[in-house]
Amino acid sequence: MSQHLPLQPLGAGDLIDRAVRLYRNDFWTLVWIAAPPIVLGTLFSIGWTILGREAFSLGAASASPHRGPEDFFFGWFFTFVGNLIIWLIESVAMLCVMGGASRNFVRHLLFGEPLTFRETYANTFKRIFGLVAASVLIVFLLGVTGFFIFYLALIVASFLLIAASFLLAFSDFLMILALIVLGGACLFGAGWLFFLVASRFAYVPQVMLVEGQGVLAAVGRSASLASGNVARLYALFIFTALATYSALALFYVPLGWYGYLQGVEFFSFDPDAVPAWYAIASQVISQASLILLMPIWMVGLCLLYVDERVRHEGYDIELMAARRLGEIPPLSPQFANPLQPALAARSSSSSAAAAVAGINSVPQSASRERKSPFTTLGLK
Repeated sequence: MSQHLPLQPLGAGDLIDRAVRLYRNDFWTLVWIAAPPIVLGTLFSIGWTILGREAFSLGAASASPHRGPEDFFFGWFFTFVGNLIIWLIESVAMLCVMGGASRNFVRHLLFGEPLTFRETYANTFKRIFGLVAASVLIVFLLGVTGFFIFYLALIVASFLLIAASFLLAFSDFLMILALIVLGGACLFGAGWLFFLVASRFAYVPQVMLVEGQGVLAAVGRSASLASGNVARLYALFIFTALATYSALALFYVPLGWYGYLQGVEFFSFDPDAVPAWYAIASQVISQASLILLMPIWMVGLCLLYVDERVRHEGYDIELMAARRLGEIPPLSPQFANPLQPALAARSSSSSAAAAVAGINSVPQSASRERKSPFTTLGLK
């Protein structure tokens, strides 16, 4: 199937449909690929939660049989900050795995090679330091951007809702309708603004693994490819989010009803108010749904990357040539190659030695050409 996979430009609906079909065809392989960072993150999160509960409940109880609000707050804060850090590390690990999977995925398109757990993680560990640096940069920048966009949208929404409440105070129906419409518009606009920024970093792991670029070069390359893909990236996120919450509802609703019948205080800041079994079950359910649905996001980003190159660079022609002729062999640095390979070859000791041997004989014009802003096939 993969050797005959059509490479025409994809709309938002085509992107989601193609991602779901590929996900269905390689379901277990993709789940196994996504599982390790999420499972490890879940184990650390559960351990940290248990540690926080034991430390603050036993420590406070030994000091005083009646704990004050500050003990509840510090226990909650300790657990929250620790789980947040674990989640950030887990996000970095997932981005690294996405990068390793992208090379395996493009080889799946090029040569019909199967998607495998071993190949994905072999690709990841070959570029692990660069992937970690790029992933930390992406998580940090998107975290800061999301923080400011969230509070900006909150301020704008507050002013609009207050104004609507005063202007439409004569009709409760119109006021409620306006509040719903304005709140939804602010939420949608904030999401659009966030993905306008996030789309510029969407292809960094793919560029690093498929094209062999460094971290900073991959950021610039991703930004140049990302123009005009906000709607499709936003649609992929909405679909994945809806699918995630639908899967969570299947398990959370019975768990919530059972916890309610058992007298669980869901909105208490006291770490001991929510039983350990409920906290652990909630984390297991959320992480299990992430394992099942993260591959759709991973495959969707890889499809978007290939689609952007098809739109901007005639990548479908390049892929057809690679299918028939194989990978373009690496040339000596003294030759300027206007046609870069569709899939960058891994560096080897022989090619590195050839590069060192020929570095002094590189013409100045060839050096300038390699630094030119033109992309594959000589197209911008």
